[in-house]
Amino acid sequence: MKAEGGWVVALDDIATALSTDGFQECKREITSSRRDGQPAGGLWQGLDTRTGAVASAIWVSRLLSQQAMVFITVDGELLQGDGSEAGPNSFSEDGGEA
Repeated sequence: MKAEGGWVVALDDIATALSTDGFQECKREITSSRRDGQPAGGLWQGLDTRTGAVASAIWVSRLLSQQAMVFITVDGELLQGDGSEAGPNSFSEDGGEA
């Protein structure tokens, strides 16, 4: 399934990949609006203090999966996923796709 410009992946994998690329976490928010109390989505933001770049990962939970639909921007530019599953090594050092 094409991921609409995002990735189907666990949020922690994305946060780890961005942290490895030099982004230091500065914000993490989780929303839970579902009846079962499980997280429905959230936001992760990090700052690369070397370059001043800001990375944001917005995620939406998938009901029957540990993975989420994740959309990532670096300095406001959407990083495009290819619909396949991504892992911690899916990003290059400049914060873009490998």
